[in-house]
Amino acid sequence: MTLVNAYAAPAAGEALQPIHIERRTVGAHDVLIDVKFAGICHSDIHTVRGDWGEQSYPLVPGHEIAGIVAEVGSAVTKYQVGDRVGVGCMVNSCGTCDYCTAGDEQYCRSGMVGTYGAVDRDDTITQGGYSTHIVVTEDFVLSIPEGIELDVAAPLLCAGITTYSPLKRWGAGPGKKVAVVGLGGLGHMAVKIAAAMGAEVTVLSQTLSKQADGLRLGAQHYFATTDPQTFDKLASSFDVIINTVSAPLNISAYLGLLRVDGALVNVGAPAEPLEVNAMALIGGRRSFAGSMIGGIAETQQMLDFCAAHGLGADIELISASQINEAYDRVLASDVRYRFVIDTATLN
Repeated sequence: MTLVNAYAAPAAGEALQPIHIERRTVGAHDVLIDVKFAGICHSDIHTVRGDWGEQSYPLVPGHEIAGIVAEVGSAVTKYQVGDRVGVGCMVNSCGTCDYCTAGDEQYCRSGMVGTYGAVDRDDTITQGGYSTHIVVTEDFVLSIPEGIELDVAAPLLCAGITTYSPLKRWGAGPGKKVAVVGLGGLGHMAVKIAAAMGAEVTVLSQTLSKQADGLRLGAQHYFATTDPQTFDKLASSFDVIINTVSAPLNISAYLGLLRVDGALVNVGAPAEPLEVNAMALIGGRRSFAGSMIGGIAETQQMLDFCAAHGLGADIELISASQINEAYDRVLASDVRYRFVIDTATLN
């Protein structure tokens, strides 16, 4: 075991504070990563504050991790010391069920092991990336291509794959019209990726306050959803709508924006149930779906895609001492578009 510096929530609702945590000794198939940058995801806030259920404290969040390999186990074949790597939302799975063998480890029948706040295969509670080092089995480590700087790559490990996976699955590309609901940490990556795939992209946001950003990121159109004319003007327009908002919406109204056979895909995770009028689905053979991150192979594909197209997250780099302030700003939607912690400030 090795003691490393980290930032943790001591209890639900309490401010994060410096802490020392133990990292396991590097095993035969393990990779020790010197964490350079860790993104702040809205999920981190929900989890450490107990919004999604009871947690084991102290809890170190962070599942958008970018760093450098510092040590490898004796049986590791995929990585070597000095490699640029990342870790996303999961660090283990059973590896043998039909979903795992198909490359959908995130849907593991035994339950994938989250990067923090989860029970790992050795019965320890996982601790995340707001730390100077992390030990992960090599099968859940990603290679970060040279075409992306590590700081802007970190958010790709959650925000990037969360939006890339449904865009790919529902066929975003040339000739397709894609709408992105919400222009935040997830939404800004959805716009960039959909545009790079060749789709015609529209942003649907509450107001026009971020219109210039949306167009800069790759959208061709931008509409305010608080304008009642928007839903009439855009009726039956889109092949795919990616909803990144973690708050209740009038889902039936958004379904009305889909063409026949269109799909509204939820990647935001509101705590409240979402109501759907069945006729909004039946009337246009429409689909209301959900998507959760992506498998390891698909996540690597996303990183390679982003490198090839020069895509990274728009970030605000912060020190560890600013984490609690950053949490408040995320909740106030005061970030464009992802906070990233410089983990050198943990030392």
